[in-house]
Amino acid sequence: MTQRILIRATGSAHPGQLAGLGRAMARCGARLLDINQSVTFGIVSLEALVALDHEAEYEALLAEAGDTLGLDIQAIQVGAEEYQRWSLAAGRPRLILTLLAPRLPAGILAEVGSLTAEHGLTVELIHRLSGREPLDGEAPAHGACVECWLRGEEVDLEALRERALALGAMHGVDIAIQEDSIWRRHRRLICFDMDSTLIQAEVIDELARRHGVYDEVAAVTERAMRGELDFQQSFRERMAKLEGLDEAVLAEIAETLPLMDGLERLMGHLKRLGYRTAILSGGFTYFARHLQERLGFDEIHANELVIENGRVTGEVREPIVDADRKAALLAEIAEREGLRLEQTIAVGDGANDLKMLATAGLGIAFRAKPLVRQRARQSISTLGLDAVLYLIGYRQSDLEA
Repeated sequence: MTQRILIRATGSAHPGQLAGLGRAMARCGARLLDINQSVTFGIVSLEALVALDHEAEYEALLAEAGDTLGLDIQAIQVGAEEYQRWSLAAGRPRLILTLLAPRLPAGILAEVGSLTAEHGLTVELIHRLSGREPLDGEAPAHGACVECWLRGEEVDLEALRERALALGAMHGVDIAIQEDSIWRRHRRLICFDMDSTLIQAEVIDELARRHGVYDEVAAVTERAMRGELDFQQSFRERMAKLEGLDEAVLAEIAETLPLMDGLERLMGHLKRLGYRTAILSGGFTYFARHLQERLGFDEIHANELVIENGRVTGEVREPIVDADRKAALLAEIAEREGLRLEQTIAVGDGANDLKMLATAGLGIAFRAKPLVRQRARQSISTLGLDAVLYLIGYRQSDLEA
């Protein structure tokens, strides 16, 4: 009769322990069903689920494993029903829960543990993606990030995300939850909004200030936020206020645009990893082109200012890049590049980005208003733009090797 045994070995790690276990299993005729190993501060934890056909093999395996490995050995018999439950659980979809913050408070682990338990989820694995905290006590250079693998029965994902968003806001931590799939590890296109996402400014406001019409432009923006105007109407009204602006002002503003925290690091890694990058902006091509030349974006799609005799006319060329246009552009680029939508990422901060975020395989609200954070599937508010790398699943040590 086949016995299934979970062998758990712990103790000081040294080379050759895995080889020793393998030799012991081979001599006793054991079949390997599953295996996990981790080492933390020189202490190894090794677990192997094996199948044996004879009682004598069980005793021989434990004796030889103990002698060979030099570790504390514990053996747990796994019954047929328990093994069946384990097999079924392994076939269920996995969720990835990611914690991000400048520093992770200890209390968040208890909260996340309670949250996952309430939704019937088992934490299979927890590992750190960020670098180690320096000995001088300073916060990690690129923030702290821990990734948890979860598995369980069918979960109300929207309810889970809603609870996680509230929990994260309480503790100053971003909590992202996404479904694991083959596409998560094969993203290839990332599209960004520009104003307040790639740069720490709203360009139209800066232009209005320089032209002395900021209050008038702000009043139009307020009407749009109250729902009195749609994006295209408000955009045209605000543009009209800029009529007569000297073109030289555009160059001055472009040269002094403050880049978003983490943007240069993010772009450096994305280009090295082979991602196609695009700016899809309701702002202006004049400034998007400046970022493209500086940081190497593959393509830009924004609104083209009409300039005549060195002056802004207050008009833009069609088509205007609004929410629908952004979503359509993302889908068009993906199709042109031979990519599935699941392989795309979109990052933005405003309501005008929500359709683009919903279209992408991974939509991320970055430092967004509460309403946008609630409606987007993922959000980052506590770290810089390079935290997107953590949501894709990259370890800092791998990126900087």
